[in-house]
Amino acid sequence: MPTILVEGVSRLWGETAAVRDVSFKVEAGSLVALLGPSGCGKSTTLRLIAGLDFPNAGRILIGDRDVTQLPPAKRGIAMVFQSYALFPHLSVAENIIFGLRVRNVDRAERDKRLRDVAQLLGLAPLLERKPSQLSGGQQQRVALARAVVAQAEVCLMDEPLSNLDAQLRLEMRREIRALQQRLGMTMIYVTHDQVEAMTMADRIILMRNGQIEQNGTPTELYASPATTFSARFIGTPPMNVVPATAVASRPIAQTLLGQRSADDIYIGVRPESVRLDDAGVAAEVIAAEYLGADTLLETRVGGAPFVARIAGKTDVARGATVHFAWSPDDQHLFDRKSEQRLV
Repeated sequence: MPTILVEGVSRLWGETAAVRDVSFKVEAGSLVALLGPSGCGKSTTLRLIAGLDFPNAGRILIGDRDVTQLPPAKRGIAMVFQSYALFPHLSVAENIIFGLRVRNVDRAERDKRLRDVAQLLGLAPLLERKPSQLSGGQQQRVALARAVVAQAEVCLMDEPLSNLDAQLRLEMRREIRALQQRLGMTMIYVTHDQVEAMTMADRIILMRNGQIEQNGTPTELYASPATTFSARFIGTPPMNVVPATAVASRPIAQTLLGQRSADDIYIGVRPESVRLDDAGVAAEVIAAEYLGADTLLETRVGGAPFVARIAGKTDVARGATVHFAWSPDDQHLFDRKSEQRLV
């Protein structure tokens, strides 16, 4: 399977840079997620790799080939879009093999590939149906089958699960990951959903304003966010990032800050690392959300929003004062001006 190398790629729309000097490598046979909010440049980056757009600067290599200026058909890729893009008048079987027909693949080979992919994705009983007779999850499987049947070594996915409900998304992301590992495909998966990225990807490339904010494994992004943006984007609920001055008067804060000035520091603490402790930092309760296994306490600490995930049910009234503490090993320090990680 080929590697994908993106070197110094930029894409301008007039004077606006959709992607600016982006560089990364996707190892052969791995799944890399391009993650970020709407407008961050992740889909544009995927389109540049696919050949649907062309960069103003930089180059793109798939394997040993420079494909920067090649059309999509010459790049040896398969692609799955957010919209399933199925032909409504064709059966499932005809939708799957449509690309093979266009490329004049021999009928016997088409039939063999169709049987194999239908068995692989559980579509064998549905081959004679039309797309309108399928559920959303089944339509997405057909779109996947169309990509897999091409036997491309590289597969690009642009938010393929956005149109599905929560339960189907859970099932489909497991199926996509299992399929990618079984076939050994090199895959780039675009999503705005950090849960999808965390559960599926070997590496996550977090983007912001057309540039890479952090490139690392899911563990690295969760345990060692490089910036306050990374800290707040990864995790559910996201990390609390508050000015150190909000808690600087408390003994626990002094322990965490050491010799640093509280005026120049943000403190980051994940909600699941927080515990109730009468000797900790005072917090005013704004709301309590009971979720069954735990309770989310939305509070204010020194005027700054602060969320704690407390195991079990915690009955506290709005306006009550609670006290929070956390282990020094669970805190993160960021420079307040640059928003870069310090510790």
